[in-house]
Amino acid sequence: MKNSEAILVTPKQFEIQECAVPEPKDHEILMKVEYVGMCGSDIHGFEFGPFIPPKDPNQKIGLGHEVAGEVVKVGAKVTKFKPGDKVLIEPGVPDDSCEYCRTGRYNICPDVDFMATQPNYKGALCEYMTHPEEWTYHVPEGMTTMEAALVEPAAVGMHAAILGEARLGKSIVILGAGTIGLMVLQACKSLGATDITVVDVMDKRLELAKELGASRTINGAKEDTVALLRSEELFGDHGVECAGSTFTANQAVQIVARGGKIMMVGTQSKPVPIDFLKINREVTIQTSFRYCNNYPQTIEAIRSGKFNVKDMVTHVYDYKDVQQAFMDAIDPEKKTDMVKGVIKVAE
Repeated sequence: MKNSEAILVTPKQFEIQECAVPEPKDHEILMKVEYVGMCGSDIHGFEFGPFIPPKDPNQKIGLGHEVAGEVVKVGAKVTKFKPGDKVLIEPGVPDDSCEYCRTGRYNICPDVDFMATQPNYKGALCEYMTHPEEWTYHVPEGMTTMEAALVEPAAVGMHAAILGEARLGKSIVILGAGTIGLMVLQACKSLGATDITVVDVMDKRLELAKELGASRTINGAKEDTVALLRSEELFGDHGVECAGSTFTANQAVQIVARGGKIMMVGTQSKPVPIDFLKINREVTIQTSFRYCNNYPQTIEAIRSGKFNVKDMVTHVYDYKDVQQAFMDAIDPEKKTDMVKGVIKVAE
């Protein structure tokens, strides 16, 4: 077997380099990578470099963490998997010893080894990779490996919806209809919510939001979102910020109902000033980080058809075209047509 990996040599420049096929340790599987999703964090890392630059300037930078494929070899002590199994992985491996891990909140472990970031910057954009058995899952019958690769962002949406207590009878306003916003939409629906408004500035995303079950959509570039929601008394019991924008974070403050909850799902790279006078009626502000114990539920939601990740994929690129894929994702004109891109490494 031959192996290669797409390495970010400088911002906006991938290089596919030959590398050794890793040998699985006792509790690891060796996976032939089939599909890798293009996450917003990967796209940001491609354009600007990692959020947290490595201390060693010679550190190789790999990208990609939404991944599924086929087991080709297992470590000596692996019991759950065998060669030929189709699998997907949870890309964050916590240390299992801190107080957060011990209390079941491993997603906020300070020493988690999360793919494509510190400390190892190990990316999934490669042909073969190893991963611990503990953080590997079977792809159920009827689910493709492309769908399986998208369990990771779907789990982000599921975690946020559960933290936000989405359920029947709750009104929800989602600000941002990118991949995560659409995943939150579907997660809220899978938990029973039926009154869901989705706001974005791109018509293609809003059309998809309607297809995926949004009750109504608002194009924030064409309408005053806050004024419209207020005029129709469509305050959200939950205002879910998924755009990672200071502007939409401030909108969330203005459209949440009394006693409601603001869910901060998008990554805010700049400080957000909050007018607390607007939310001093027992409004809760809750941040959501990745996922925690959400993979089994998310896998079942996709398998059963409650979650449609397949129709969110607008662009599929071959592994050899990974450079073009990410250039398209940052191109001002082309990115407006891209809801979710995936890289096909093998089949």
